[in-house]
Amino acid sequence: MKKNILIKNGTIVTLGDNIKVLTDYALSIEDGVIKALAPVDDIKGEYDKIIDATGKLIMPGFINTHMHFYSTLVRGLGKAKPSGNFNEVLENLWWRLDKELNMDDIYYSALIMSIQAIKNGCTTLIDHHASPGTIKGSLATIAKAVRQCGLRASLCYELSDRDGPEIALEGLEENVSFIRECQSVAKDQIKALFGLHASFTVGDDILGKAAEMGRSLNAGFHVHTAEAASDQEHCLAEHGMRVVERFYQHGILGPRSIAAHCVHIDEKEMALLAQTGTAVVHNPQSNLNNAVGIADVVAMTEKGITVGLGTDAMTVNMMEELRVALWAQHYRHQNPSIGFMEVANTLFQNNRIIAMRHWDAPLGELKEGAAADVILMDYLAPTPLTEETILGHLIFGVSQSTVDTTIAGGRILMENKQLKIDIDEKEANVRALECAAQLWERF
Repeated sequence: MKKNILIKNGTIVTLGDNIKVLTDYALSIEDGVIKALAPVDDIKGEYDKIIDATGKLIMPGFINTHMHFYSTLVRGLGKAKPSGNFNEVLENLWWRLDKELNMDDIYYSALIMSIQAIKNGCTTLIDHHASPGTIKGSLATIAKAVRQCGLRASLCYELSDRDGPEIALEGLEENVSFIRECQSVAKDQIKALFGLHASFTVGDDILGKAAEMGRSLNAGFHVHTAEAASDQEHCLAEHGMRVVERFYQHGILGPRSIAAHCVHIDEKEMALLAQTGTAVVHNPQSNLNNAVGIADVVAMTEKGITVGLGTDAMTVNMMEELRVALWAQHYRHQNPSIGFMEVANTLFQNNRIIAMRHWDAPLGELKEGAAADVILMDYLAPTPLTEETILGHLIFGVSQSTVDTTIAGGRILMENKQLKIDIDEKEANVRALECAAQLWERF
């Protein structure tokens, strides 16, 4: 339930284009948006709820721009054969798993991960889903779980040829029908993109159909792009061009599209991404876990590409992902002084830019008129906390702190570390455990 809320006595970190660190200020929320951000004595009125943020930072909710809800139930699964490269990881684990997912698995995967997102202060997620054995209605099922948890999400279905033409056409239709459904509801918390798996699993015929349908719906595309070197090798061998060039020729690129990973792209491909305004999403923990490499965030930023940060379902803790991203750039460039601002901007600046291409309201910033996606984090600064030092505090200090309160769209989802949503977390975990046991049996 949305309430008129006043938050006071904390330190406000606005983020956004011009980061401010404000003390003795208060923030008021009305009808799901930030009504006022002003000195505490200047904010008048009556409120349904007053939150005392003493000892806490007041910040915008985090945004995750590449996620896979469906991977939740794989934790601890040890039945997959050992894999020596990325393609074997897909074949031995993920492509076996996603074929076995049923609607309950899909629902509880999204529900559990949404609860975890709330606990980690992540209020907006851009997801990429695959369940070739259960396609029709899968996105609506995820949307149901996300809505119940009060979060924002953009969803898509992972179109692929790998399971045959009939399954591919089902995936195309799931994307189209869900995009149309989302476009029919103004200002909804759920949005849609047109999902594609990757160049090496999407042939020219289905890619052409997807491109035509996506453009006719004015929808952006969400696609894994040169995640492993093998994707580029396949594209060169089968199509005589590199992955980004192929997507460019088919009209997949553009400001509303997301190219996830981009670990193995060259300068020409970077130029095409920059020219078309296509966003890239960096997923360092996943890339390191799969041993595919480290994307060059510094070079892509220098080329003018908007590089965001995702977790690829490794976590929903965006601050943890940010730290790994920074260390990874240091290692890639063999220089511990490179990449600080480029990496910090992935989460604190570029993710909000990417998200605002899909939601009309200002996101990822505390200012009047912005969406009331607000988190409170426990933090007592042991050194000066100013506009000049805040990014260092966030990465090296706040990242180790706890989220106390999460508000999305003016709705309190967690307060004093207690969930406030109409979901029984223990019961949800019991059901998820049952689903996982049955899924693992089918695996």
